[in-house]
Amino acid sequence: MNKPLAGVFVLDLTRLLPGPMASLHLADLGADVLKIEDPGAGDYARVMGAMDGAASYFFKLINRNKRSRVLDLKSADDRAVLLEMVESADILLEGFRPGVMGRLGLDYETLAQRNRRLVYCSITGYGQTGPYAQRAGHDINYLGYAGVLDQMGVAGGAPALSNLQIADLLGGALTPLVGVLAALVSARTHGRGRYLDVAMTDAALAHNIFPMVQTLADGRPTARGEDLLTGGVPCYGVYETSDGLHMAVGALEAKFWHLLCDTLQRPDLKPLHLSEGAAGARARAELAAIFRHRTRAQWEAVFDAVDCCVTPVLSLEESLDNVQIKARNMVGTVGGMRQFAPPFGMAGINLSDATPAPIEKK
Repeated sequence: MNKPLAGVFVLDLTRLLPGPMASLHLADLGADVLKIEDPGAGDYARVMGAMDGAASYFFKLINRNKRSRVLDLKSADDRAVLLEMVESADILLEGFRPGVMGRLGLDYETLAQRNRRLVYCSITGYGQTGPYAQRAGHDINYLGYAGVLDQMGVAGGAPALSNLQIADLLGGALTPLVGVLAALVSARTHGRGRYLDVAMTDAALAHNIFPMVQTLADGRPTARGEDLLTGGVPCYGVYETSDGLHMAVGALEAKFWHLLCDTLQRPDLKPLHLSEGAAGARARAELAAIFRHRTRAQWEAVFDAVDCCVTPVLSLEESLDNVQIKARNMVGTVGGMRQFAPPFGMAGINLSDATPAPIEKK
């Protein structure tokens, strides 16, 4: 079976995480992705973090199934090479600061004259317009501006940090992926490509749903650590076990909460399902005391047989060995290195024929 993006040619001028993650998905789905790297450092991810031989684990993890080509875009000769490749390209991804591609003579308007079907996607932190367009930033900055970081953390504490880069991955990888695939369908239907201006801040903001709901209702979001999903109610939260590990309780629906209470032999807690304030705090304290009486493994044994959304909080190494993850074949090997498999659940999309990341720049 042909992969769904077989025959799609992608020019990827991005570096580090967001753009390369988007092009990884395109490559896994069958697109021919050509990384364009400068003659110096190339993609900085090559030497970022722990190294595995000539390249970092980071680089190898997100650049499988791709080819690499060295071009100096400041050179007229190398720009001419890129322009020739643009004529047969379907998608171009770039992540430079606004204006850079224009100064190089590689802006959308120029490239569209050579290939009117080209889908051209710019991925930046703040977008091509607005007073912050030229500012540098990272995931923490984009989440800060989008009102997401303010909501993360425990009540009374500072905003919490996550090493799952929400804005980079949701905003800089998945949002461009949706956009370019939609534009590709349009280009093949109507014969005309499109320009996409994707800002990671915009995407984080557009997915900040529950705080927006509360703002519409009350004029402002619920304080950090006090809403439905961050510890404000007893039925949804993380509880420590006797061995210092944790269980995740997600019993939002009444039927799950009631089953949890019955399992813990505490039917008196049933009325406190979504309680806030003092009553909610009291119920959370009762649950906390109960969970501290057994180890995580003991609680796992209890709740594996009870379908009420109570599960262990695993470390990544434990996740990699988890029976569900294994059953879904979500971890495999490419070039002798363990990697996450494509998450699409689509026939023919797996690691069986994947090629390693392009270690040698050409």
